[in-house]
Amino acid sequence: MLTIREKIAYGLGDTASNIIFQTVMMFLLIFYTDVVGLSPALVGTLFLVVRLFDAITDPLMGAMADRTKTRWGQFRPYILWLAVPFGIISVMAFTTPDFSYNGKVVYAFATYTLLMIAYTAINIPYSALGGVLTAEPSERVSVQSYRFVLGMLGGLIVAASTLPLVEWFGEGDKAKGYQLTMMAMSLLGVVLFLLCFSGTNERVSTPAEQKTSFFDDLRSLWKNDQWRILCLAGLFLLTGQVLRATLAIYYVKYVLNLEQYITLFITLGMIGSILGCALAQPLAKKVCKIKAYITLQLIAAFICVISYFVPKEYDIMAFALFFLWSFFLQMATPLLWAKMADTIDYGHWKTGVRITGMVYSAVVFFIKLGVAFGGAFAGWLLAYYGYQADVEQTEATQQGILLSFTVYPAIGSILVALVMRWYVLDNKRVEQIHGELNEAQQA
Repeated sequence: MLTIREKIAYGLGDTASNIIFQTVMMFLLIFYTDVVGLSPALVGTLFLVVRLFDAITDPLMGAMADRTKTRWGQFRPYILWLAVPFGIISVMAFTTPDFSYNGKVVYAFATYTLLMIAYTAINIPYSALGGVLTAEPSERVSVQSYRFVLGMLGGLIVAASTLPLVEWFGEGDKAKGYQLTMMAMSLLGVVLFLLCFSGTNERVSTPAEQKTSFFDDLRSLWKNDQWRILCLAGLFLLTGQVLRATLAIYYVKYVLNLEQYITLFITLGMIGSILGCALAQPLAKKVCKIKAYITLQLIAAFICVISYFVPKEYDIMAFALFFLWSFFLQMATPLLWAKMADTIDYGHWKTGVRITGMVYSAVVFFIKLGVAFGGAFAGWLLAYYGYQADVEQTEATQQGILLSFTVYPAIGSILVALVMRWYVLDNKRVEQIHGELNEAQQA
């Protein structure tokens, strides 16, 4: 049984991660288009191309973490080693250099690539750490609930304070404001990562006799059919989620014409996310995690579609629906991450090989690919519908932003619900697998 203190310490790592992840998801597109001056189509391509490197770096990072042996464990050391570099690179990504347009394009590609490599190097070991804190299925949901409540707290900090801090630090200079804001955010993130490192312990380890190569691990991974289902679910989920989250600012500014309430809108979404994550564990205790997850995705999709039909004059309803979408969608998130730990046990039971880092890195790659697709689609759709930065948009452009913010993200949640129909690791099956693994270890 993990202490609340350790669960909080683990969750603080996701607070730190989300300070960067949510800033990228909510503000990097508009920073590139409206501050740096890059075209939205180019930025969409940037988001996708850079993420393709993750196909190489993610499994390599997972394999490296699985083979790491230190006095601090397998996964915790990376949090200690990389906290400061991650913070520095984050500031670089939100710095506007005094370059030509082409120079700014090169700088954006270089710094965003470095940021994603740093995120991979620290976040995959951090995610895998959640699977080795405890072997108890019920505790895993609890750990992930703490993680995502505190992770969404990082998102709340970003949503509520980014634009006010940009204005305060910048004093009319948005480029300076974003840079100094990210300095403050990064400093906070470094401190939280170090608290996570110092407050957690690894309890589930790779069998000492396990000696496999990188390609052996890949073969074992492919045999894990439940892992493949989670990969697809993560891809579809994050594509829709990031598309909607990225376009939230554009929706409020150009469709609702309420630029002064952007911070309130995205803050309400984060509050809904925190409340949803907090209720994931009680929900998992009462109903099947698989059925709950599918139902929550369908509810989220329904809310997205309903939002399309809300007239711009009904702004309170638009705000309320965004809150409810965030609430139901994020209630499902801890359930998904608890399932990742279950698929590791399933793969161990099926193949005899335990590859914690590799499983997490592979699922995280598809999640990040979804982030890339969501961000890319946002940029491409803005370009397709004729978006021009910081001017009054045409009726066709406003309609395109509305459609991209509401209906298209719903498709992602519906696909997730369909894919999860093939997921079979319910509580009864997981307990059976744990029993057989324990018997094998005692034999």
